[in-house]
Amino acid sequence: MESKTLRHRLLNGEETVGTFQTIDSPIVAEIIGNAGMDFVILDQEHGPLTAETCLGLCTAVERGGASPVVRVRSNTEAEIQRALDIGAAGVEVPQVETKTDAEQAVNAARFAPTGERGLSPYVRAGAYDGGPQYTEIQNEETAVIVHIEGERGIENLDDIMAIDGIDVLFLGPYDLSQSLGIPGEVDDDRVEDLMAEVCERADDADIVVGTYADDVAMAERWREAGAQYVAIGVDAPIFSRAVETLVDSFES
Repeated sequence: MESKTLRHRLLNGEETVGTFQTIDSPIVAEIIGNAGMDFVILDQEHGPLTAETCLGLCTAVERGGASPVVRVRSNTEAEIQRALDIGAAGVEVPQVETKTDAEQAVNAARFAPTGERGLSPYVRAGAYDGGPQYTEIQNEETAVIVHIEGERGIENLDDIMAIDGIDVLFLGPYDLSQSLGIPGEVDDDRVEDLMAEVCERADDADIVVGTYADDVAMAERWREAGAQYVAIGVDAPIFSRAVETLVDSFES
């Protein structure tokens, strides 16, 4: 049966675009989906969002026609399990630097026999009643996205890519720039060269690459390099800049 889940779209080679959300508002979540984004990353790591608030945001994102993805605060079983139990289409796991980190993320996100995710069918992900195929469906439809955000992760890239169950390698340009001693300089050749190298190696290994872009020009650059899962911007500065543009236009 054909599937339109985010995971299957990526594995089928489709390009997807989304954005990060840090504002605790289901209205914002729904607007982003209505605007045509494929996914919305609900950012618990760099914002005030929690598993409880993300429950309602997942519903709003889906109502807008997009897929909700939760970036958890840390690579722990409890964080990942809660993100998926509330009905996220995928989970983004920060600071994956080693084979062990990658194994830990997959084990927490997949049910047996491929992982060790804690099982309760009576959650939003299981429509509150589970069913005989609940674990199988979740394993098939959940996207596991690991963040490669530093030199150590790139040094261990082959070991990380060898772990079965990882769907997307997400390159974090800002954290990568910091690991290189040039924080915030995401356009520096050193950052771009490392990211391009990962794109090439991931393509050889037939693994999807994702990344963050500040603007469309940056997004296009990484799409041309092979990234299929591109998050453009963050909701708060997108809104702030839109308001600034209105004010500047009025005053001029």
